[in-house]
Amino acid sequence: MPVRKNVSEQEFLVGRRVFLRPFSEDDLSYVQKWSNDSKIRRLTGEIAPMSRQEAEEFYKHLRADKDRVWFAVVLKRGNRVIGEVGLLRMFRPWRCTDMSIIIGEKNTWGKGYGTEAGRLLLKYAFEQLKFHRVSIGVVGFNDRAIRFWKSLGFKKEGVQKDGYYCDNEFSDFVMMSILEDQFKRLYREKRPLKPAGYGR
Repeated sequence: MPVRKNVSEQEFLVGRRVFLRPFSEDDLSYVQKWSNDSKIRRLTGEIAPMSRQEAEEFYKHLRADKDRVWFAVVLKRGNRVIGEVGLLRMFRPWRCTDMSIIIGEKNTWGKGYGTEAGRLLLKYAFEQLKFHRVSIGVVGFNDRAIRFWKSLGFKKEGVQKDGYYCDNEFSDFVMMSILEDQFKRLYREKRPLKPAGYGR
């Protein structure tokens, strides 16, 4: 995946068609919009719509959380925000972290933008932050998401039986992960990522 050598402060992690930049307060309108979309909520495990006040509280906690880094996914063409990605529950002593990707603009689904954003974030997690393990949890009935994570190299580890409740029914929660050696085997042909400095 091509990565620019001299990127601006806003273009933190840069791919061919998308870049990741530090999440800002101006992005809250997007998060609120996606959180208020019932289809997206159901697929991502969110339980309720988000008010503006709740969005501002989310941003406040995000800035204060030293175990999380969060980015907006932006299309290079048109500088359009289409999603959010991040690492959370980072536990550096064990070199472990969780990962999240939400492509909220549904008219951009199925075009590979999430895959590109995911690869950028994985390269950052493994090559720059030196994590050993990245994990995620996926709603069991979200077959598309499971296929997506598998395409990034994640392996199924186990299932939380009836770990998710939505629309008056229970669903399993699928636990998946990728380790640094698995990542290196998959992406060994890629150039090392050289991002600009991170800042909020």
